[in-house]
Amino acid sequence: MYIPNYFKIEDLDFIHEIIEKNSFATLFTQHNGRPYATHLPLILNKEHGVLYGHFARPNDQWKDIEKQEVLVTFHGPHSYISPSWYETNRAVPTWNYLAVHVYGQVEILHNEQEVYDSLQNMVNKYEAPESSYQINEIDKSFIEGMSKGIVAFKITITEIEGKAKLSQNHSVERQELVIKQLDLSKENDHLQIAKLMKENLKGKL
Repeated sequence: MYIPNYFKIEDLDFIHEIIEKNSFATLFTQHNGRPYATHLPLILNKEHGVLYGHFARPNDQWKDIEKQEVLVTFHGPHSYISPSWYETNRAVPTWNYLAVHVYGQVEILHNEQEVYDSLQNMVNKYEAPESSYQINEIDKSFIEGMSKGIVAFKITITEIEGKAKLSQNHSVERQELVIKQLDLSKENDHLQIAKLMKENLKGKL
């Protein structure tokens, strides 16, 4: 990913936070001689530097995935930035955003317990604590039967890079003008970008 120095995220904890908050990712590989992508949730194990997920078994991407380096992208909040918000119109439109790229090697999971654990961790992440659905309360034979329709995997992370494009290449005064306009919006992404820009100006990013 192209990352000018002033947009580069150096803090690994912040990169992990972006992944965990925006865990519906895009997994890119070469498949049958062409670029191929699948959109899917991935669970990060920070301690071991691993991402866990699964394909629908009819998705043939998994069949040749172990022999290549893969790319996973995570997209955070993003927002159009209008030059009309600046103190002058002698500027061009741009886009502010967060993004993380992860490179790694894939291993298909065959151990039933490891597959079950990866599914349980995914359910635990997305189900509300008070939800009536708890995977450990479901008949295990039913889960095992349904698991035949998926191919579980883990990605061992070999490289990770993060980008926070938050108008850092503009003056503080101009950044404050952008924040003011974003704060007027009702769009969640715009408000999130404004919040991140404020934190960056305070040196918290």
